Amino acid sequence: MQQLEALTRDAVALANGDVVAGLALSALSAPEAEVARQMQICNACRYCEGFCAVFPAMTRRLEFGKADIHYLANLCHNCGACLHACQYAPPHEFAVNVPQAMALVRVQTYVDYAWPAALGKLYQRNGLTLTLALAAGLAIFLLLALALNGTLWGGDLQGNFYNLFPHNLLVAMFAPVFLWAVLALSLGVRRFWRDVTPATSNQPVSRSAAAEATHDVLRLKYLGGGHGEGCNNEGDAYSLSRQRAHHLTFYGFMLCFAATSLATVYHYALGWTAPYDLPSLPKLLGAVGGVSLLLGTAALFRLNLRRDPQQGVRAQKPMDLGFIALLFFTSLTGLALWLARGSEALPALLAMHLGVVMALFATLPPGKFAHGIFRTASLLRHAVEKRQPNPVGLGAD
Repeated sequence: MQQLEALTRDAVALANGDVVAGLALSALSAPEAEVARQMQICNACRYCEGFCAVFPAMTRRLEFGKADIHYLANLCHNCGACLHACQYAPPHEFAVNVPQAMALVRVQTYVDYAWPAALGKLYQRNGLTLTLALAAGLAIFLLLALALNGTLWGGDLQGNFYNLFPHNLLVAMFAPVFLWAVLALSLGVRRFWRDVTPATSNQPVSRSAAAEATHDVLRLKYLGGGHGEGCNNEGDAYSLSRQRAHHLTFYGFMLCFAATSLATVYHYALGWTAPYDLPSLPKLLGAVGGVSLLLGTAALFRLNLRRDPQQGVRAQKPMDLGFIALLFFTSLTGLALWLARGSEALPALLAMHLGVVMALFATLPPGKFAHGIFRTASLLRHAVEKRQPNPVGLGAD
């Protein structure tokens, strides 16, 4: 134990005061420098070496440059296991809190790699109030349009919302916003990939690496915690609640997206016009996905509010809650719209649903959705890197 203390004290001294370390850290922001300091300590200790992808990747490095830090920060799933296992966590003088340090850098990467660059400022302002205000504003705009048209309440719509908003009008409204979101996220992660690739062996992606990364993403492997028993949310107790809530949310969202994509194929390729009803496949996928998304986001909202403050960044909470709220109201209004299809409330519910969905699309690039994109890229680079010889020679993988 005394030898370990000595090693870690040397690591702290190196990160805080050594001339060489000072030169290396001079180009780093304060959150990045803090991650570098903590990784030097963790590299000397290595108690958490088998916990998640972060620590095996860490052991392949003796120094931590900007690209290394961005890569490791996005590998971190903030499960909290390392914080509760660490003997140097606060109130120890080394103050090692890897989940919190990584969370600060993750937010910074979203800002740094935002496209266009001005979009980065929205990451710091895209909170719960802003996202809900945007959704409400768009919904009110559509409600006013229906009111001026005399179709806000009642009318013989025959359960078909295209009698309110023609299909081509909806495409003209949503396609530009959706395509812009895809473009902004793609260009941002492309820059991130280009920067971290040289720091992760610079080798191309093999089939086995792609298969492993896909498996880890779809299973949400690293939300299982350091021991496979789950995450630490409120204290030392392990729980699979976060993993299960993320699964419900992720697969609910994907099922809803699949329902919309399949309906597009039906409309343009087969000439089958909406609305569809059970047991049609688009409606089945949408119903199951909507319920799953509703349950998952409700659970995430509850877990986020009860999360141990040490395991995250307070300033990031409004952005997290804003994204969760938009997903929740997207599923809630979508399900309500389906259930009320034959009622006089259909126009008002449709306006609210379209407003929420448009707000969701508009805030995808500067919102929490980006974390899934950057994390997937980091897991893919990790799967490539671990297949190469360890340059340090003392790694877990």
